[in-house]
This record gives sequence, structure tokens and C-alpha cells, in this order.
Amino acid sequence: MLREPKDRASKPATAARIYDYFLGGTYNFEADRQAAQKMIELFPMVRAGARNNRAFLRRAVRHVATAGIAQFLDIGSGIPTEGNVHEVAQQIQPEARVVYVDIDPVAVSESLDLLAGNEAATAIRADAREPRSILDHPAVRATLDFDRPIALLLSAVLHFVPDDDQAADIVATLLAALPSGSYLLLSHGSVEGMPDRATQLDGAKDLYKRDTASQLSPRSRDGVLRFFTGLELVEPGLVWVPQWHPEPDDPTDFTDDPAQSACLGGVARLP
Repeated sequence: MLREPKDRASKPATAARIYDYFLGGTYNFEADRQAAQKMIELFPMVRAGARNNRAFLRRAVRHVATAGIAQFLDIGSGIPTEGNVHEVAQQIQPEARVVYVDIDPVAVSESLDLLAGNEAATAIRADAREPRSILDHPAVRATLDFDRPIALLLSAVLHFVPDDDQAADIVATLLAALPSGSYLLLSHGSVEGMPDRATQLDGAKDLYKRDTASQLSPRSRDGVLRFFTGLELVEPGLVWVPQWHPEPDDPTDFTDDPAQSACLGGVARLP
């Protein structure tokens, strides 16, 4: 359990630690738990949605590792939890190299503790809104070989970049640095086709804007599909995360109505 800061007012909630709470983690402060509970009141399915997104991430990592990818750049990686990228990837590619990137210092610190002794993986603190600083970071360059294919992971992070053009520029800048044969693994919040969620969504946006340094901005399917422009989408394309190559041990919360997961996911290859 993370030690509570003496001055709780100086530790506002963060998206990474709220997500940790949704996943049942213990690396969160009182402010995170309060914000998370408010979110759960607005969207009772949000915890199940977080579990389903995490399951999608694990399946997607296994897919590209099986396809031969042995390098991973996970931006917006969050707090370490069960089934981390390096653990999943190294089961298939024992020499797989992984860099975790997050803006939250707690997420980075806990990741570095987890990775102690694992020379093939590391974590850095950086802002996804400044992709060049990530690509030029010494630890990134020392860990990953940009002459060989890399899997770029953007799991549940771009919906915290409200400006559409800025979000698209982030993805374009990152992909431009990767060689042919690399992959994009992306998931993104969406409430498309759920007009009854409009009021709850407004409340969720207000919550993140008020209680954290992040702004929550779900997008339509077309808005998310824009990030895959020029790439070769892996079947079944961009779908609700429970629909992307489901496995028998996956969560079953949204079996009857995958859209209730409120998260789209897809994997694509750079030609």
C-alpha cells in the first residue's frame, strides 16, 4: 500500500492512480480514491471497463510478440499491475525490451522498483503531449533499437488529449520515428451509440477537469480510426475491446453488449 502523504492537499488525484484504483490496485492516495468513487457513481461499469481494457492490452501484446515483435514503447503505462507488458512479452520473446512512459512520478517509481534487475526494461517520466522528448530520451534510445520494429502502445491515454489535431500529431510524430513492420496498439474511450450516457459523460469530464490535471475527452469511432491512418489494421479492425480476439479467461462483463465497455481498441502494422 502506498504511504499516504502528510499533506494530502498537496497530492491531487491523477489519472494513473485513479485507474490503479479501478483495477483494484493499492498504489493510490485518498484523493484518487475519492475521485474514482465519484466516477464509479457516474459510470458503474467503469471498473469492469478498466479490466476489459487491460485484458485487451495483454492480448494485443501477445499477438504482436507472436508476430515477432520484441520491442515495446508503452506510453501512458500507469501503475504496474498484473500482466505487465514486459511480463507478457517476455513469455513469448524472452529478450523483449520494454520502455514504460508515464507523467505520474508514482507510476514511474513503482515501475522502476518492479523492474529492478530486469536489464531489458525500464521506465521514464515524460509527457505524452511532448512525443519528441520521449523519442529523444537517453533511456529510450539506450533500450530500444529504432532500426528494428517496435510496438507502440497507447492504451487509454489519448482520451486525455482533448485537442483532436494535437492527439493526431502525437501519434504521427511517434509513428514517423518507427521503421516498417512496427505496430500501433491503441485503445480509447468512446460512448458512441450511447446517447443516454451524455449526462454522465459531462459529469465525468467535469470530475477529471476539477480533480486532476487531465481532461477526459472520449471520441467517436471515426475520431479514433483517424489515428490508424495509413496503417494496416489487424482483423477484426477497430472494435470494442471485448471483441478483439477474446480468449476463454477474459472478463465476461460485456459479453452481451460490448459497447458498454466504452472503449475501442485496435492493432495495426506500419507498412
